Amino acid sequence: MGEPDDIDNLRNQLQELVVEHRDLDAAIASLLAAPPGDELMLRRLKKRKLQLKDRITLIEGMLEPDIPA
Repeated sequence: MGEPDDIDNLRNQLQELVVEHRDLDAAIASLLAAPPGDELMLRRLKKRKLQLKDRITLIEGMLEPDIPA
């Protein structure tokens, strides 16, 4: 890695994932606030949110410089 374009692409992707994660958080809160909610939809949104969080963590790790031991 280390190419400026690669880093910029990762940062852009990270920003998009963070926004989608925040939007899902709001959608989940909205469903929980207005019971009875659609349980299937709620489970799907939570699963997608978890997938996004995993991807965000992976990209953040890729963007952090290696620290020699």
